[in-house]
Amino acid sequence: MGVGSGAFAQEAATPAELPPLEVTAQAKKKAAAAKKKTATSPVPQAPVAAAAAPEPVEKGASTDADGGLSSGGVDGYLATRTSSGTKTDTPLIDVPQAITVITQERAKDQHAVDVNKALQYVPGVLVAQGEGNRDQIVIRGQNTTADFFIDGVRDDVQYFRDLYNADRLEVLKGPNAMIFGRGGGGGVVNRVSKKAGEDVREGTAWIGSFDHYRATADVGARVSNDFAVRLNGVFEDSGSYRDGVDLERYGINPTAFFRLTDHTRVWLSYEYFHDDRTADRGISSVAVPGSTERRPYPGTIKAFFGDPNKSVSDFDGHTTTATIEHKFSEDLKVRNHTSYGNFDKFYDNVFAATGVSAGGLYSAGVYDNLTTRSTLVNQTDVTYKFDGGWYGHTLVVGTEFSRQDTENTRKTGANVVGIPASNPTFTLPSNYPIPVTGRNETELSTASVYVQDQFDITKYFQVIGGIRFDRFDIDATNLFNGSQFGRVDDMWSPRVGVVVKPIDNLSFYASYSKSFLPYSGEQFGSLDGTAADLEPESFINHEIGVKWEIAPRLMLSAALYRLDRENTRAVNPVNVALPPVQIGSSRTEGGEIEIAGYITDQWEIAGGYARTFGEITGAQGTTVGNTVPVGRSLANIPEDMFTLWNKYRFTPMFAAGIGVVHRSEIFASTSNTTVLPEFTRVDGALYFNLTENLDAQLNVENLFDETYYASAHSDHNITPGSPRAFYFGVTSRF
Repeated sequence: MGVGSGAFAQEAATPAELPPLEVTAQAKKKAAAAKKKTATSPVPQAPVAAAAAPEPVEKGASTDADGGLSSGGVDGYLATRTSSGTKTDTPLIDVPQAITVITQERAKDQHAVDVNKALQYVPGVLVAQGEGNRDQIVIRGQNTTADFFIDGVRDDVQYFRDLYNADRLEVLKGPNAMIFGRGGGGGVVNRVSKKAGEDVREGTAWIGSFDHYRATADVGARVSNDFAVRLNGVFEDSGSYRDGVDLERYGINPTAFFRLTDHTRVWLSYEYFHDDRTADRGISSVAVPGSTERRPYPGTIKAFFGDPNKSVSDFDGHTTTATIEHKFSEDLKVRNHTSYGNFDKFYDNVFAATGVSAGGLYSAGVYDNLTTRSTLVNQTDVTYKFDGGWYGHTLVVGTEFSRQDTENTRKTGANVVGIPASNPTFTLPSNYPIPVTGRNETELSTASVYVQDQFDITKYFQVIGGIRFDRFDIDATNLFNGSQFGRVDDMWSPRVGVVVKPIDNLSFYASYSKSFLPYSGEQFGSLDGTAADLEPESFINHEIGVKWEIAPRLMLSAALYRLDRENTRAVNPVNVALPPVQIGSSRTEGGEIEIAGYITDQWEIAGGYARTFGEITGAQGTTVGNTVPVGRSLANIPEDMFTLWNKYRFTPMFAAGIGVVHRSEIFASTSNTTVLPEFTRVDGALYFNLTENLDAQLNVENLFDETYYASAHSDHNITPGSPRAFYFGVTSRF
């Protein structure tokens, strides 16, 4: 049993099942013995019973009711079922949408401890800088800080998300408003959390380069067949390859499961998470001699542009959830999920606000930002399966209501000028004036209702269609000058898809979907006397694709798409500190191909290739710096992106992994002046099964010590990639 593999098999147990303890223990022993046997076989063997493809599950059935993937659909790096994309437990091959699932084993094998790390191996997704204080990604060319979810519930607070309590990570590409609501133009990222429902006792400790120290614990108990508890925790204290940069984060997440009756189940959860780190916005750019093009400043990648002691990011979050599910019959089920969160986020930046001049100087910007937010969300889904005569239906009718209160205070100081890029780190005087320049509060209420029908016309032809209505009501008060603004948007978000299955293990699909984003933006900070009158952004996606189960444990998928966006917003290319600009309409189009699973019983892979084109198709704006010409490329879109992770088990005691990430050059902003060069990074890993309950692994990031630039927030904020780094971990099951 290698690192990650056995652990995931235990952790994926479903609360709904709750088999007798002795049966569970016997099954685990048999699975472990079977896996060791196949690992030593000289030729590929047929999959053993413990690892075989899951038995068919009737569409619409729920095995875990957690807003994510059914546990029975995971085998190593391969996932075969999901409920995130449709709100019903559905084979991935029957979902007319591109979906990438990062299983727990895959994340652990890659030492992907957070969302940022895990997404680096997903083609078509670029992990952006996020100003050094939050997760920010670009999916199919669409930049977002708010399209993150936990168990299907919106998690739009700006912070870095850890995976210590995540069972898997799902990336659903294309507009998803019908299921998830506003935003999600390029796609959404959904974390499925670990649930109480089994006996598990596991701890992992890591040590590595740049003073990396991390420990996690996962302890769960089945007190009875009707009651279970589980506790996940994490603590990390790490430095960085960047001078003056470090982080400390810790979290704790107790959960409980109750079976009230044979037909009623309840899950409860509470999480406290703290993240305290240096807000690192990287290095600046410099003009290429004789050209209008700019490139990353060629000095050391370690140097901090600004004041690291003054650049901090501090986050505290409390989240409580309750889920209750009742089955009236095998065909009728009701599920209600309530989530309440309270969050505090503060960050302070002294960073490069300009590029490096011909004389070797740059200017630093100074500001800080405090946000407090409370969010209450309630979702109710009714799932009903019935026979429509000559075809069967799985009908979902649901509602979502939310209330979100946010208060934000911003202070902005004058730029510090004339800093030599050859020695870019400085200390801001303690009495440097940073006056309050903005303070506002927003009250957001949403009310949504949606209906979706999945029906099989024949075994070869399936249709899924749905529509969602959202009422988005926001009121904003400028506490700085007392002005008040408000806006109400009523939006319809349709989706329709068809799936053709000439044979059971091959499907072709076509889909259409639409999403919207209110003009107040992802974080509701852009509502003023002008923006209050502007229409929401819209996203329209056309997609065709194919999914092929090449073998019972190997899945290949491919998609071609065109995504049109109206009223597009972007970082101001003239001054990043100014409000986002309108750049009119844009279009991204391209193709993706992914593969995941077992080539042989010893060789496991996950990866793919994405080719993406994105450009401005219609200009908008009247003020200087607010117009982006038609034909310019969108920011942070590599034309070519290739990723592939391999793991090969040589013996029951030893396995090795190697991965490749290749990305073509990208523009740092819509100015199309600053270019991040293409790069190819190679990673490696070794896995050791020391005893039945003790595993170890060694991960090497950037094996060949390639100098590269991973991401950018603007033309002058560029994050260099890590040099070669080593991470050693030990996992104990007790």
